Amino acid sequence: MIHLKAGREKSLRRRHPWIFSGAVERVTDQPKAGDAVEVRDTSGKTWARAAYSPSSQIRARVWTFDPAEEVDAAFFRNRIMRALAVREALPAAKHSNAMRLIHAESDGLPGLVVDRYADVLVAQFLAAGVERWRDPILDALAELTGCEAIYERSDAETRKLEGLEPRSGFVRGNRAASRCPIIEYGLNFKVDVEQGQKTGFFLDQRENRQRVRALAAGREVLDGFCYTGGFAINALAGGASRVVAIESSAPSLEVARENLAANTVDAGKVEFVHADAFAHLRALRDRGAQFDLAVLDPPKFAPTAAQVKNAARAYKDINLLAFKLLRPGGLLATFSCSGGVDAALFQSIVAGAALDAGAEAKIVERFTAAADHPVALEFPEGEYLKGLLVLRA
Repeated sequence: MIHLKAGREKSLRRRHPWIFSGAVERVTDQPKAGDAVEVRDTSGKTWARAAYSPSSQIRARVWTFDPAEEVDAAFFRNRIMRALAVREALPAAKHSNAMRLIHAESDGLPGLVVDRYADVLVAQFLAAGVERWRDPILDALAELTGCEAIYERSDAETRKLEGLEPRSGFVRGNRAASRCPIIEYGLNFKVDVEQGQKTGFFLDQRENRQRVRALAAGREVLDGFCYTGGFAINALAGGASRVVAIESSAPSLEVARENLAANTVDAGKVEFVHADAFAHLRALRDRGAQFDLAVLDPPKFAPTAAQVKNAARAYKDINLLAFKLLRPGGLLATFSCSGGVDAALFQSIVAGAALDAGAEAKIVERFTAAADHPVALEFPEGEYLKGLLVLRA
């Protein structure tokens, strides 16, 4: 049982699912990592049942605000059913066989991320609570989705904060999943669920790739961090006259070339460049290259608030370079997936980059994660992806 310090139940009144170590007065009954514990205030009132995590600064993550609700295998099955029903109703479900099925706290399952790539599920168990219920969760996922193959990618850094060792590999079924084929709005992509970044593909950018596709006609396009070619191939499909796509990872570029070959687009219009994006953007600037549309979707520069200062410098550098490379009338689609950089700070960074580049620019659209990555109103931390479409005047 967790006993809170006086007044520290305020976040629970707002139904925020995290209880930090500094809010805890004492812990009784000697719970183990992942055990479901009652959370009580100084008056003895029970506010929630939560997963205990003795190694983490987030000392407990709320399962339910109903103290009478049992946390058992049926609880997880019901939560998974509810999350699946939300996805089945989304318009994107008609256009893709790849979808985020469970988005952690925002689906009432803190620490659990599940993505579906055709007939393969990729699951991440990132907190002590879901680790404790791992087998019942896997059983429910297999039963409710009909996917016999489930690959676990519990290899994120956040597991260390929970006192958990990294783990990856097939946990249900087995198949050649290093190149799992998916379809997204009529385009074919291959997903490396075993070695790719995160769970293998950036499903959160699905609708934003579509938007770039719609904007690309007749434009020369720069894709600064192309990964496996999602934005670049969408730009080609949208009628781009030329695409320069930069990626520092050779294995990712190999998949990008396979993705290119899997689609009926003009491969002669794209140049894949194996290089550090910062260095190559500078080289392009130095030789006077110019583009009509630039896409910047870099990896996470600031996983936590502690890295924000360095991340802000990196975001400013790449955006400044992009403004230098844009023709007047050009568009910049720029993104940050760093949880430590909020939308206001990101806009400020991009504004500073435009100022230093001597570019007059204005926001014409804002980007967020796709609808299969919902954000619970009481959990704003779930809104990690933010993006701007900026017009250079």
